[in-house]
Formats: sequence, C-alpha cells, structure tokens
Amino acid sequence: MLHGTALGGGLEVAMGCQLRVALPGTKVGLPEVKLGLLPGAGGTQRLPRLASVEAALDLITSGRFAPADEALSLGIVDAVLEFDDPLEAGLAAARDVLAGTRRARVTGELPPPAADPEAIERYRAKLESEVPELYSPFRCLEAIAASSEGSLAEGLRRERELFLSCMKSPQRAGLIHAFFAARAPHKVPEAGEAPALTRLALLGEHPLYVKLKDKAERAGIELSERADDATQACFIAAGADATCPAHCLRIALRDLEEAHDLDSLDADLALILPAEGRLAELVALRADAARQQAVANLLKALRQEVAVSWQGSLLATLAQAAWDDDANPHAAMEAASLMLAERGWAYRTSDIDLLAIEALGYPRHLGGPHRQASLAVEERRG
Repeated sequence: MLHGTALGGGLEVAMGCQLRVALPGTKVGLPEVKLGLLPGAGGTQRLPRLASVEAALDLITSGRFAPADEALSLGIVDAVLEFDDPLEAGLAAARDVLAGTRRARVTGELPPPAADPEAIERYRAKLESEVPELYSPFRCLEAIAASSEGSLAEGLRRERELFLSCMKSPQRAGLIHAFFAARAPHKVPEAGEAPALTRLALLGEHPLYVKLKDKAERAGIELSERADDATQACFIAAGADATCPAHCLRIALRDLEEAHDLDSLDADLALILPAEGRLAELVALRADAARQQAVANLLKALRQEVAVSWQGSLLATLAQAAWDDDANPHAAMEAASLMLAERGWAYRTSDIDLLAIEALGYPRHLGGPHRQASLAVEERRG
C-alpha cells in the first residue's frame, strides 16, 4: 500500500510484494543514481519485469519520480484507489484478492522482461552525450540489461556486483556529501527562537518580486510596495528610491556581479541572487543570528531557497575567483574555498560546496570545491 512518496527502498520493498496499490497523489521513484548508486535491493531487476526495460531505463538512469497514474499505466502499481486512508485502501484490495476479483502479481514469478537492445543503446548514447563523466548511470544501464538475460536470482547477483562497484566510486562519496550539504543550508547556528515575519515591503523593482508575490498568499504573508508602521522588513532593490522605517529589517537585493562591496550597504542583510540555479545567499551584515534566521525562514516559506553566511559573500568570492581564472575555474574555486573557510564567513564549509554546485556549475559528483581542496590537503599531508 503506497501513499505520499515511495522512493528508493520504499518502492523496492513494494516491488517485492504480491500486489501494489497506491492512493491518488502518490509518487514513486528510484533516485539512487543521484547519490552515485544504483537501486541495490532488486530495483534494477523487478522494475523491468513489472514495467519493461525501457521504462526502467527512463526512471532509474534519471532518478525522476513518476506520479500514481503513470505508475499504473506502466504496471509498477496494480491499482490506484480513491481512499483517504491507506489502511482502508489496502484492506479493500486484499478483500478483492480473496473474492477473486483482483489477481496478485508476484514479481519474482514473472518471466524476465523482453530484451530491448535498441533502448539500451539509445540510453547509453544519451548518457554519453549528457553525463559522460558520471559512473553510476552506466552501471544502472548494465544492471537493467542483465534483467533480461537470465533468472531473477542471477540478475540480483549481477546487480549486487555493480552496486558494490558504485559504493567504491569516489563519485558516490562526493554526491552524498552534496546531498547532506543541501539538507538545511538556511539554518543559522545558535539562532534560538526567530520572530515570524509576515508583513513585508518590496521596494524598487526586481525579478525576484514576481516569485515572492506568487507564493505570498499561500504562505500567509502580506506584501506591499511601500513600508508603514506595521511593516516588519523591507526588501530593497538596487537603486530603489523608497524609505524603509528604522524599526524594519533592511534586506538589500544584489545580483552576483554587484555583491563584492557589501560593507558599504545601508542594510542589515544582503540577499545575493545568482543568474543561474535555485539557491541564493543570505549574508548577515548587521543583523544578529535570530533576525537572520527570521529572514531565512521567511524566504523558505516563499519558496526561495537560501544558504546563510555572515560578514561577506561566499558566492561572490567563489564567482570572482572563477572569473579571474576562466582557464581553470574549478581549481580557482577550490583555492578560494580554503580562504573562505579561514575567514570564517561560512557557518558550515558544506555551504561553500553547495553554493558552488547550485549557482556556479561546480561538478556535483566532486562534492564541491572545499571538499576537493580539503582532500588534496589531506593527501599532501598523508
């Protein structure tokens, strides 16, 4: 019985059951490739048997999620039942099996899927074009191909061999480091209880304002184009000709190219917005930890992802290093990352890695510039 999100091991357990029933709104997927792994609990063998080799290639090499209706059409689930309670839906499906109106479908008793060498080669070419540097997607492809070559037991043995080879890959460690770096980059250490900000003024003009306005009503946040006595914080675009009352938090918006001289800003915080990626940087200039956390929580509620820092911009420093050495920007970011760690602008060195990956195109499978620079330092010492 599946509801919510059934990903990775959750879906693999379901594929080992006799029947799979989902509630509407359920999503399924095998995203292990995003961590440098493959679905190692039978996912590469049971999914092709339920849904076909091509469907398995699509879902497993991309790690994407499939909604319930697609999962039903592919054969991953056997039914989507309109119930509010998953227990009641499961019991209803079980009663149907007992009554003979619904048949169980045991994955291990299904024949191997039809071989599809054309799909295998098509996806191999796609991977070689899009992610030739990655290790695990090609191991996923090999494991899926093995599903049509023999028994389930033989396929599971081959899957295990390929899974262990992924475990030994340095890329797996780098991708897992990046995964954990993204867990809570908006958290300010020792911030304590942060005040809730619900009345904001958007001063001047900036493309970000369109996104914030779109999300504000659902988040219960009131936005205005001018500040008054009830306003708690002002977002101030560059060049804005507007007044923010003294009692308000002042958050200056700066694009990446304008983010080097933050000390001169008449603001409590600066929000640095890169041209690419979904992650911005919220820098505390004069705000204490609790007020920085309040703004970070506000932005999260408005669906703007942020990493927090203080005193100066991690993002601007990394970007400038890369721009200054366009022949080897990754090495330049690695050197800059060590300098940033010494300055203490980052609350967590993993935030340096995350910003470089999400905003500046540093390769995710390497784990970030600070991780790579630190490994190089350890290797020299060792």
